[in-house]
Amino acid sequence: MAKVHPNKSNYLSTTSSSSSSFSSISSNFYVSPRREILTLWMKSLVYHGNGCTVYDSNGKIVYRIDNYNIKRSKQVHLMDSNGKVLFSIRNRKVPVFGHWDGYKWSYDGVTSKEMPWFQVKKIHNVLKGDNVNYYNVILGCNSEASCYNIILATKSIKIVNQHGQLVAGVKQKQASSGVLFGDDVLTLVVEPHVDQSLIMALVTVCGLIHHKI
Repeated sequence: MAKVHPNKSNYLSTTSSSSSSFSSISSNFYVSPRREILTLWMKSLVYHGNGCTVYDSNGKIVYRIDNYNIKRSKQVHLMDSNGKVLFSIRNRKVPVFGHWDGYKWSYDGVTSKEMPWFQVKKIHNVLKGDNVNYYNVILGCNSEASCYNIILATKSIKIVNQHGQLVAGVKQKQASSGVLFGDDVLTLVVEPHVDQSLIMALVTVCGLIHHKI
């Protein structure tokens, strides 16, 4: 099987180069001073399991999701390459409205079993294009102020901050020759100085929404 990890020119037209070095600040944040280009392979490394495996630009695994249950699971765990859980994500779906909760883990376990680190809620009162949905991301979950918005289309994801600036984007991976990979191979670009583990957690929510994980 051909390698699915990215080369550095396969997403949009950018002037910043990708770096494969992830800086860990304490045990909770993963950031880079440069734009990062990652590859999402929507398959688990576990035989007969669902999930996702994420590679950096050198082909090294940096994140993984191994879902031993069927797709549409109500809870999944985002892990680093060593299997350490970074976020637990739970579907709090209720009739008509619902949301997804993300719980950040520390070395001692879940930081808070009752208070999510973030919530993702669908926005129902905006004009939508074809097959496009909008979601609010609320950090801390103690206010209604959204820190990010997710624009979720059938084959792409855009995550923007409160000022409308793009902080991360996902689309189908394209080889340097211009040939598209399969629908299960995606490119994720994360802008500098953004918590990449949080972005991956939000992308995981999108995977749950689209029943890909």
